[in-house]
Amino acid sequence: MCLINFHYDDHPTYKLIVAANRDEFYERPTASAEYWTDQPNILAGRDLVHMGTWFGVTKLGRFAAVTNYRNPREVSVDKKTRGDIVTDFLAGNVSPKVFLEKLKERKDDYAGFNILVGDVDSLFYFSNKQAEILEVSAGTHGLSNQLLNTAWPKVVQGRTKLRDYVMANAIIDTDVLFDIISDTEVVSDPLLPNTGVGLDLERQLSPLFIKMPTYGTRSSTALLVGHDQSITFVERTFINGEFADERKFFI
Repeated sequence: MCLINFHYDDHPTYKLIVAANRDEFYERPTASAEYWTDQPNILAGRDLVHMGTWFGVTKLGRFAAVTNYRNPREVSVDKKTRGDIVTDFLAGNVSPKVFLEKLKERKDDYAGFNILVGDVDSLFYFSNKQAEILEVSAGTHGLSNQLLNTAWPKVVQGRTKLRDYVMANAIIDTDVLFDIISDTEVVSDPLLPNTGVGLDLERQLSPLFIKMPTYGTRSSTALLVGHDQSITFVERTFINGEFADERKFFI
């Protein structure tokens, strides 16, 4: 994922509400969300290059999502694929905190990443660029390609819109969640972060929904986890920035 806005443990109906975009090169082979034949408990899309995933849930209520940490100077040769982190958590049975404690011991095996892992009882965040395991507090949060709640314009915008919507509505419409993260407006130059990729690319990467000639938002996911442990998982996929398909799952 490259943008994850989520509301946690502060809503009368839902324990967790997520609206997230996955940005990737259009040519990278990818499978849409489904229950995996080799791991039937996992519901997720799949990267067909390394066979990992960026966002997924299980039938027992485990949840995980990963974003890259943007650093154009970082060398990623001989690093493990970050998609395996999500898969390993979803396929396992240890608590989120214990999983991250073990991951922290091998954090340098991967290029920069942020990971969210949770179950029906808790939600934790970790980045190998910060090396501190954090239990996520109640409220609305945003994560892109820096640390949790870093004030990038796209993070702030998505977080604010999500909070305003979920705090005003007892029943959440996933169509509205998708609307929140579909904004393609480019951020004005004075507000852009400086991540070392150059001004032109910073502009192109600044919208919540990215649409470039060869790279952009490949899929969007809305997730609702109820206090009754029900799960609604909806994925929209895009081809060259245009809507292609929607899949809905109820657990």
